Formats: sequence, structure tokens, C-alpha cells
Amino acid sequence: MTESGGPGEWSNREGLEEYAIRWNWVSDSSSSGFTTVLRVKNEARSLPFVLPGVLRSVEQTIIVDNGSTDGTVEVALRLAAEAGLEDRLQVLSYPFEVARCGPEHLWTFPDSVHSLSYYYNWSFSHVRTRYALKWDGDMVLTPQGEQVLRDLAWQLQGVDGTVKICRSSVYIESDRVAYVDLASPPGELWGWRNTSEHAFIKGFDWEFVRPFADYNLQVPDWVCFELKWLDADKFSHWSHTDFQVEHLPRKRREWELFHTLREGSSLPEDVARVESSDGLHVIEYLRNIYAALRQYGPTVLVTGLLTEAGDVKPPPVDHPGSDSALLPAQDVAPVPQPTQKEGIPRE
Repeated sequence: MTESGGPGEWSNREGLEEYAIRWNWVSDSSSSGFTTVLRVKNEARSLPFVLPGVLRSVEQTIIVDNGSTDGTVEVALRLAAEAGLEDRLQVLSYPFEVARCGPEHLWTFPDSVHSLSYYYNWSFSHVRTRYALKWDGDMVLTPQGEQVLRDLAWQLQGVDGTVKICRSSVYIESDRVAYVDLASPPGELWGWRNTSEHAFIKGFDWEFVRPFADYNLQVPDWVCFELKWLDADKFSHWSHTDFQVEHLPRKRREWELFHTLREGSSLPEDVARVESSDGLHVIEYLRNIYAALRQYGPTVLVTGLLTEAGDVKPPPVDHPGSDSALLPAQDVAPVPQPTQKEGIPRE
């Protein structure tokens, strides 16, 4: 990035002053709590399961829409109004085509408005709370996860660490049937102090935030899960899908599971089929049982099928002041992403 106009301002190579990055921490003091930042494109179907829980759990939520054509913005505004939480939601527009992960990202200058790292930095520059929390438009909180997020701010006071989140994939076949990947996902950096010490930089395949703090906390893997609709193209944000196990093991597993399930092949190992009762969407059903499912694993299943919510009991929702659900994560290794100091132009 190129600084211009004063400290904390980064210009873009296109010279678009309106989309220069002006960090809030330079000119304004930060209020307490967390702001979640969702960068979304065509997430209207997922947001009804995603946004209400997020709005209930943090002080502020910023949605940055990147050219949605399915009414994503309208759905977000409606959901906030229905919850009576319009004051917690800010909607921004980022109208530029953003380079997809993989080679397309690699061949894009990091100070371009088309760069993933620039897009992320612009989005997070609007955070006005002490902490920032990265979130995706397809990440669904459990009720227990909502309590964890509500407790994060006071648990991090005086620590100034970073927060890692594990998120497993849930593959949605229909309103009543889904498949849960029960393999243990890696922890990824999703929350940090809103200061100049944290910014997104360019890696080979995607953006990532630096630095990892000396003190890291990892939330339990039952806090949230990630939706993957089997009737949609969930890899459209990648410019290639030749995911190598040695380099991108998580993406390789997602790719294989997605196509195995969509083609109706036999159920892979560590994948559970979940079916909800009539009248209850399987995502809402999973919200209620997911914490127990992650805690006890597939042994609670009968031939991979959950038919009654009473089959498993989720852990209780903690209250402020109780023992923290956060786990020290000093030994959790980040996914390696080599730095890319100089941008490589598009061909």
C-alpha cells in the first residue's frame, strides 16, 4: 500500500480518492466491544441464518456488499429491522471486481482496488470498536457460540491477544437434510485488536492478517459452522480448483466432500447425515444440536441420522462471569502463507 494525505491513509493505484483507506484508529478513539465485518456477495439465502445471531452477539456489524444481484443488502436491512437492531448494522458498498483466490489474486497488485488485501483493509478500516472480528456471510452461530462472542470483549480486556476460530463445513442438500463434516478443522485467525499493528497483507493464494499476537485464544469448535449449499457453486471465488493436499488440505477436503455428496456417492468417513423434523429447517435444527454433535462426535448418531433433537444434549450456555469457554491457542500453528511484498501485475 502507499500512504498518502497523512498518517493512516493508504491510496490505491487507480487514484480513486473515495476508496482510499482511512483507518479509524488514527482519528477516532475506539469504543469497547467487537465489530464483525462481513464481506458478502449474493448471500441472501444464508443471511437469515447468519445475521440475527451476529447482531445479537456483538456491538456493531458492518456488511460490505461486493456487487450482489440477489437482494443481499435488502435482506440484511430487513433482518436487522425485524430484530430491532438496525442501530447495530452498517451497510457499505464495494463496487469493484475483486481478484479471486489463487493465481488471479497472485497476479494482482496489492494496492489495487481489485486486490483481496486492499478490499479487506478498506472494509476493516471502518471498524470503530476496540476489537475487530472477521466473519463470513455463510457462518452460522450456535446459541452457545452467541454467548462466547458476547463474552469475548471482557475476556480480552488487558490481554490484547488475537482470537482463532475453528469452523467446520455443513453441506445443505435440502430444507431437511444436511451433511456435517466432523473432522477437526484447523484454527484460523478471526479476531484482533483494532490498531495499526493489524492489517491484511498479500499471500500466494489469499489475503491474511498480520501479525499473530504473542497471546492467542481459540474458541471451541462448536461456536459456529459454515454453510455450503450443494446446489450452488461454492468455489466460484477461486480462480483455480486444483487444490493440492500438501498446500491446501482444507480446500482439497471441501472440494472432494462437496462433489461426493452432490453426486450421491456413499457417505464419507467422519461425515454425518442430519435430518430435521417436518416444519423445521435443517439449519435451525443444527443450530440447536451442533454443540453436542461436535462435543461427542458421531458416536451419538444412529447410522448417521439424527431424527429427534432429544438424541443429544448441547452444553449449557454460559453466563457472563462464568468460566471462560476460550482456550489458550499458543500452540495452534497458523496456516502458512508466504508474504508477497511486491505486487505482480495481471497478464
